[in-house]
Amino acid sequence: MKKWMLPIVIGVIFVLWSVSGYNSIVGLRNNAETAWSKVESSYQRRNDLIGNLVKTVQGAADFEKSTLTEVVNARAKATQTTINAGDITPDKIAQFQQAQQGLTGALSKLLVSVERYPELKANQNFLELQSQLEGTENRINVARDRYNDEVNKYDTKIDKFPGVVLAGVFGFDQMPRYKSDSGAEKAPNVDFKF
Repeated sequence: MKKWMLPIVIGVIFVLWSVSGYNSIVGLRNNAETAWSKVESSYQRRNDLIGNLVKTVQGAADFEKSTLTEVVNARAKATQTTINAGDITPDKIAQFQQAQQGLTGALSKLLVSVERYPELKANQNFLELQSQLEGTENRINVARDRYNDEVNKYDTKIDKFPGVVLAGVFGFDQMPRYKSDSGAEKAPNVDFKF
């Protein structure tokens, strides 16, 4: 090999290494963004089901209007709060999570209040919707866990050598993880006093 060829070979190897590393990081980032989209999709499914649940409850019971109004308003607020998967920040996740917490609280109040209406609890449509909501809550949890797994892979890649070099050169930043709601570490207090 001629002396003048060595720098060219080294340059080509460096370019190929850079392209491979860059593409690997982009793939991991895109997987994390797709996982976030699945989190949002799971929440959207819940929001869609809640509309049907409210209509079923309204039609089957002489229900407390304030509880239904609270659920409808919380659902509206939750559906207005979205995050662009390409621009996920801890603050935006916190806002999204806060809107979802409001809906979760209103929905819990609705389901506890339903206990007063035996004819509603026996209604097949209501039972099916309640089952769908349970399944959806499980899907939401799985989607959040998968998002965090994908973010972990991406963050690990850009934190380790040689990914840290490429991340610095190409401007890849860490992505925020989905965190539990504040107070989630405490067991909920269930009170059936009416």
